[in-house]
Amino acid sequence: MKKNKVVLFKQNKIRRHWNEKKEKWYFSVVDVVLALTSSSNPQVYWRVLKKRLLNEGSNETVTKCNGLKMIASDGKMRVTDVADTEIILRLIQSIPSPSAEPFKLWLARVGYERIEETEDPEKAIQRALATYLKKGYTKSWVDLRLKSIEIRKDLTNEWDERGVKNSNEYAILTDDITFAWAGLRTKDYKKYKSLKKENLRDNMTNLELVLNMLAETATTEISESKKPQNFSQNRIVAREGGGIAGSARRQIEGKTRRKVISKYRFEEKKDKLLK
Repeated sequence: MKKNKVVLFKQNKIRRHWNEKKEKWYFSVVDVVLALTSSSNPQVYWRVLKKRLLNEGSNETVTKCNGLKMIASDGKMRVTDVADTEIILRLIQSIPSPSAEPFKLWLARVGYERIEETEDPEKAIQRALATYLKKGYTKSWVDLRLKSIEIRKDLTNEWDERGVKNSNEYAILTDDITFAWAGLRTKDYKKYKSLKKENLRDNMTNLELVLNMLAETATTEISESKKPQNFSQNRIVAREGGGIAGSARRQIEGKTRRKVISKYRFEEKKDKLLK
């Protein structure tokens, strides 16, 4: 894990750690409890809440809160319970506090929207468009990004047809494509751009995004033609598809004398997000 990080919530400091291997943020549970309840003793509040959750049968939520050493108020490293974003959101739903209500309303709205999107997928596209524009992306980039989502979906559908079901296999095949065209594994690509949880494609330049789309489209076309029968054959196809975009990248770099793979990362325009 990387060094301690602190985020603020209504003037309350919430300690967090980034787990590079799992690519997850872990937050101090007692800090979240304090921020939402203003309890004079958040440690005791958390112990009581844990007991209540266990009695109610929410064992999974409690057991996924693991101990981790963090810097305490006295400056010493002390073990405290931490949880990832999913578990923190579950805990928020269990805290009877006015400060927790906005989070609960948000969770309810997100859940309702997901149901709507299942019934009408076009709504998901429209919401994605609105979200990207609100963050400050240009309309031309967003159009390209939405097309990349369609291309990615075509590829995953093709992989489903070829017997690729496991999420780990999806990740390996994606890694094969990325390395073949960009010369970097996906995690290394994200690290090069100094990304953590951020989506890699959301932080690509137009050219990077186009080449990634070419790699995935080529992989889909080759797979439809060759019809790989097992995972090993799918990996060969993924490398071939990525290799086509890799050749294009090298030709572009040769003509422009500039590297295609950039350290570019999108910075949200905070003023737009507050509107």
